[in-house]
Amino acid sequence: QMSERYNVAGQLVLPKYDKENSSIEMKYADEGTQAESGKVAFASIELNEHLGRCLAKVSKSLVNNSKFDIVAFVIEKMAQAIALFIEKELLKGTDEKIEGLRGIAEDMKVTATAEITADNLIDLQDKVVDNFQPNSVFIMSRATRNEIRKLKDADKNFVLNRDLTAKWGYTLLGKDVYTSDAIGSDIVYGDLTGLAVKVSEDVNMQVLHEKYAEEHMTGILAFLEFDADVQD
Repeated sequence: QMSERYNVAGQLVLPKYDKENSSIEMKYADEGTQAESGKVAFASIELNEHLGRCLAKVSKSLVNNSKFDIVAFVIEKMAQAIALFIEKELLKGTDEKIEGLRGIAEDMKVTATAEITADNLIDLQDKVVDNFQPNSVFIMSRATRNEIRKLKDADKNFVLNRDLTAKWGYTLLGKDVYTSDAIGSDIVYGDLTGLAVKVSEDVNMQVLHEKYAEEHMTGILAFLEFDADVQD
């Protein structure tokens, strides 16, 4: 929800400002003199179409003999599986498929250590410039959050604070903490509008009564077509 979403079909090419190779700057000028142009360099990211599919087959005998709406129950479980798939792909990506947050530049990463310390959490937070700090959040696994909950600063104060006003009940260095088991041992920090997500086909779910009739089964099929990469 915090990412920059594009609902378009086909390939989407987004410009990406190349700060390292650009030289736009304001200078003092004398009247009547010619201006010297700065260099503007752009890279680009390409968002394509990667198709995801989810299929579940349910016994018609189970459907007929149950007092509960089994099909609706399975649809809900499939929706949860799709949400977890999207979450994993945005955070970790897959080789030759969706890049997701793997597109973060190497110079923006903090060198990993054997254990998490308050110092390297501060170093991670300070990789983001102040303009993007207001909407930045932490994302980590529950196991990592558990380790950070035990961290104390030099004054014996806990680094991770219980905050009932925060979205998920915790703040770390003044920022909300989100958890995902898909992220593994990584910790991500930043303003997630820098992540571009292109959705060519939103989740499309169908109940197939005829296709698996000879098996005495009902099929539930879902498709999703999307891509994601870091745009800023």
